[in-house]
Amino acid sequence: MISSERLRVLSAAQVRAVLTASGFDADPAVVRAGVVTYRLVYRTIDPRGRATTASGLLALPATGDRRLRVVSYTHGTEIARADAPSTATDLAADGWGQAPALTYAAAGFAAAAPDYLGLGVGPGPHPWMDVPSEVSASLDLLRATRTFVATQGRTVDPRVLVTGFSQGASAATGLGAALQAGADPSLRLGALAPVSGAYDFRSVELPALLDGRVEWPYGVGYTAYLLVAFNRLHHLYDTPAEVFRDPSVEALFDGEHSGQQFVAGLPASIDALLTPRGAELVHHPRGRLAAALAVADATCSTPPGPRSLPRSLPAPVRLYVGGADTQVPRANSEHCRAALRGHGVDAPIVDLGAGVDHLGSNRAGTAAVVRWLLTPGGPR
Repeated sequence: MISSERLRVLSAAQVRAVLTASGFDADPAVVRAGVVTYRLVYRTIDPRGRATTASGLLALPATGDRRLRVVSYTHGTEIARADAPSTATDLAADGWGQAPALTYAAAGFAAAAPDYLGLGVGPGPHPWMDVPSEVSASLDLLRATRTFVATQGRTVDPRVLVTGFSQGASAATGLGAALQAGADPSLRLGALAPVSGAYDFRSVELPALLDGRVEWPYGVGYTAYLLVAFNRLHHLYDTPAEVFRDPSVEALFDGEHSGQQFVAGLPASIDALLTPRGAELVHHPRGRLAAALAVADATCSTPPGPRSLPRSLPAPVRLYVGGADTQVPRANSEHCRAALRGHGVDAPIVDLGAGVDHLGSNRAGTAAVVRWLLTPGGPR
């Protein structure tokens, strides 16, 4: 850990007000305590293994408990670095980074929500959907959390409860695999409960983006983000004009554009976004792109090894989906369930409701996961 900054002190009533305003469940049966939030800045590594820093949100329950269970919550896609969990300023509007962390903390857990690389106050661009760096940023925040909690006279239970939404769902399954593989001998996986993840980006998610099943602006935005972010790491093209009809699209991913500015800068369709070369690249991934997608899609089927995820998963697993989610098709979770089942891991899919769309699944999923964690005899 490099530094810590206290951000907010909220009573239980204030937490309920924030959750209600952002559409999250504020049931007093869950929101039992006030919450204190902090921004932690800590050392980690970039996608090439070089030293860097990252930031994250830590939410602690305002209780007398000296030993805390930790929930790792990895957030969904953000464009602006200022919208990350530890830097978002509008609590009512930020339902994707802070509200889940507040929920888990108010229920009595220590909630660690990494901003990821290049978001929050961390340097550089954000490597979107780069699962290895999402995992290292998440794991290093858990280590920083352990260090910080000790300065408060508290300790953390080694069994980590891992969840995440959308982009953060594959980050969560990747973190679960890392914990099971012994990435930090002092930590282990206590439960895994990702929500609405694109676990099969190449075969399920990418075709849905390209054939119009994912509505505008999400289909166009995710496709552009994939090319820009993966090009930074894997060199897919030399200039944006090679793949984008309007090369200025690449500049939208500098971390400084707001969500509104981002949407305003997007073309109206996939055809208007991509040049013939860009279309060929994403419709028929080969070479570096195919290899990068294979890494992103391997979180549910990590090769067996000592204490690896597929060989033995004593921790319970649940995969949550929204019944009306058009952004991330359910087939992603079916792929993950099948991959885990092939290694003897039972991972039931929990449908959050027929009317629950993608963004709604973050709200409904948070409510369902925290109740599962609080169930007597459950993963807690």
